[in-house]
Amino acid sequence: MSQAATFHLEMDRFIRAPRERVFDAFTSETALAAWHCPRGMSVVEASADARVGGKYRIVIGGRDGSRHIAGGEYQKVDRVDFLAYTWAWEAGAMPADLKTLIEVTFTDQDGGTHLHMRHSGFPSEQARDSHMGGWQSVFNRLSDLLDPEGSAGTVRVFGDPRSPYVRTVRMALAEKGVAYTLESLPPHSPELLAHNPFGRIPAFSDGPIEFYETRAILGYIDEAFDGPSLLPQWGVTAHARGEQWISLINCHAYDAMVRRYVLQYIFPKGENGQPDHAVIDAALPDIDKHLQVLDEAYGARDYLVGTELSMADLFLAPILAYVGMFPEGAELLKKYRNIERAQAAMRARPSFAATQPVTG
Repeated sequence: MSQAATFHLEMDRFIRAPRERVFDAFTSETALAAWHCPRGMSVVEASADARVGGKYRIVIGGRDGSRHIAGGEYQKVDRVDFLAYTWAWEAGAMPADLKTLIEVTFTDQDGGTHLHMRHSGFPSEQARDSHMGGWQSVFNRLSDLLDPEGSAGTVRVFGDPRSPYVRTVRMALAEKGVAYTLESLPPHSPELLAHNPFGRIPAFSDGPIEFYETRAILGYIDEAFDGPSLLPQWGVTAHARGEQWISLINCHAYDAMVRRYVLQYIFPKGENGQPDHAVIDAALPDIDKHLQVLDEAYGARDYLVGTELSMADLFLAPILAYVGMFPEGAELLKKYRNIERAQAAMRARPSFAATQPVTG
């Protein structure tokens, strides 16, 4: 190993599976093919001869057609307790002649397995840090494989399920076919602040990887998990058009439709605890303008961009569902046939039905 290789990383994970299964996942070719790559990628080929002096090789494929190949030699194999092996990239993040060392300790803990990994021999902090995020994602996939709840043991959404943005995230996960756990938390609660320092909902975690801000969360979900893309894929114009609608919905429509209209009914602040109709009346022309623009955008289609669902539809559907619950909004929506048809198509999707919030 190079004399200059002085940096290392250490990681601890709890896997809800017996120690034997966790250890074998590191040495079985079938298991390695199922988990040993970051989210958003896939193992194209895996071979493993899990004995001292034996070799392993993992070929990882990206969605862009790229190939990343890592391999090495087993240094110590104590089944269910300890595993040590060299790691080198044939094609990937570091020079092929640089070998690093991975040491993994497996111990029983709370009916599952505590996994401690030490990866040493990095030539720089940058090389070490670039591997940290990759290993976090790889171990998320290991948890998906072995946890009795699958990805629901790793993927969590934090927030009030009545929130349109929380629902948008949940719909995205449902469209991708990702099992998850919802932790119902109010904004600005101490528990929520542990995941978002600004106290806003939703927040999201995939194991130790955490995000807040709904657009960022959806971007991660789309890139990290298999399933249909949530952004238009047929050219730069369609992609930009999708982002245009997302921005308009979040920066303009949400303010008029939710803050200045829906919330006046849900959290009334007028006289005698009634909705403030002055605020509502002032919002209605802006809502009408947004609906007019959106109706024209739909045209004869059921989705805002092209013929397939995109993030823009996931942002809009929960908002319009709330607008239609109250009298003025319901009347406005009747004017716009394209929106009515498109929202009927959204209501028919399983992701919409599965995330219906309980109100009242």
